[in-house]
Amino acid sequence: MVTINKNAPRPSLTVVDNRTGKSYEVPIKNNSILATDFKKIKAQANGDRPENETEDGLRIYDPAYFNTAVVESKITYINGLDGILRYRGYPIQQLVEKSSFLETAFLLLYGELPTQSQFKSWQDEVMGHTYLHTDIEDMFKSFRYDTHPMAMLTSAFATLGAFAPDANPSLAGQKLYTNAASGNLQALKVLDKQILRIIGKAPTLAAASYRMRQGRPFNRPAQGLGYTENLLYLLDHLSGTEYRPHPVLAKALDTLFIIHADHEINCSTATALQVGSSLVDPYSVVSAACAALYGPSHGGASESAIRMLIEIGSPENVPAFMEKVEKKERVLVGFGHRVYKNVDPRSKAIRQLAEEVFKVTGRNKLLDTALTLADYARKSDFMIKRKLFPNVDFYSGLIYQAMGFPLDFYPVLFAVPRCVGWLAHWRQQMLNPAGVKIWRPRQIYVGESERDYVESEFRREKKGATVFDAPVTVEHGGDSRRNQLATYKDERGQPSIKSRL
Repeated sequence: MVTINKNAPRPSLTVVDNRTGKSYEVPIKNNSILATDFKKIKAQANGDRPENETEDGLRIYDPAYFNTAVVESKITYINGLDGILRYRGYPIQQLVEKSSFLETAFLLLYGELPTQSQFKSWQDEVMGHTYLHTDIEDMFKSFRYDTHPMAMLTSAFATLGAFAPDANPSLAGQKLYTNAASGNLQALKVLDKQILRIIGKAPTLAAASYRMRQGRPFNRPAQGLGYTENLLYLLDHLSGTEYRPHPVLAKALDTLFIIHADHEINCSTATALQVGSSLVDPYSVVSAACAALYGPSHGGASESAIRMLIEIGSPENVPAFMEKVEKKERVLVGFGHRVYKNVDPRSKAIRQLAEEVFKVTGRNKLLDTALTLADYARKSDFMIKRKLFPNVDFYSGLIYQAMGFPLDFYPVLFAVPRCVGWLAHWRQQMLNPAGVKIWRPRQIYVGESERDYVESEFRREKKGATVFDAPVTVEHGGDSRRNQLATYKDERGQPSIKSRL
């Protein structure tokens, strides 16, 4: 007979439901608990509505995923308290110092650093997929001259999928990619081929969005250039032969690409996995992730940091600007991070890189303003108390600005390397031996309870209605004063509100 000591430490959590007095034991694994374990906790409380779905068990409410883990992953580790970032176990500082972007891409996707022969084959395969179909170039030409490059890039990734019907599970079979999890070699070949195509074509698509904005003809990929060298060639080559980008700038971009390649389950990666869970093709997955990255709170942060520095104007204006920040009259961009409560490890690596770039490009007032702001932040009690340190967006924006990239191109330079991270997580998702379940978050419904339909003649305006409870009056572009003064009648000959194109 075995005696169990109930007071002995064990990997579980005891939850007491004070509504019923019942206790429940919830297992703890990897410092986490399963949210579904709480479904067994059921009790009707006073004031509960049917919409609370009490009979389905207790739910976990976590707005914006502040403390919710949605996947198990072997790819990227972040420790926000200690400022640690590792790709497959390798510290980001070592990879920045010793690796290259394509080698790091192999590591993120396949779990190990490649041998020399593996890397040669991998590099050749990626660089062999850099060309675009001429119809995709025509697609770029259909955009307005002032279209944001990220809008073009997002559309372009989706368009790529139209040129690979054999890679679309909706056409080639629902289990086209998930069959690879059981060792189906053909499925694995199809999966990895799309990864090669997307990574290979990403710089060409990015350059096409840039050239479109510049009103310049598209370049064809060059032979004998590395990944970031080729991107710079595609962006900037105008005429002449033997064009080679400056090695310091090419190396700087390669380093930035390593740093931006992945960052665990951020907004765009979560989007990629959410969309990927529907078993859609990887081109749609990357396009959706690209759209998420487009947002100013995510991929647009480095652009916002530069705009802030432009607003500050010069180093002597930094103290006055920071006074306004402390009074909450201005927003400080490029400092602090949702995860890192210490120094962003990526910003450490980028700061030295920035100095190397500035030696080539020269310093300017914007750079001096940025360094003054960073120095101010290091000494400010306000910043230290709140653990607000310069983040990756602060320094990467400075490098992009020094290299002469337009502000609206910054998120594109973020998206190209992040394709690797998105695809690494998508590949891991497809190869899950347990299969892929569609992501379907729950909600807490706080709206109206059931009510009966009321015919229009008996309806009354809502008491206490606010500006949010009805459409606001909007202005339509291209609507002339003459048009506004014209009279209209509907098909029954009755006076009518003017229709607008």
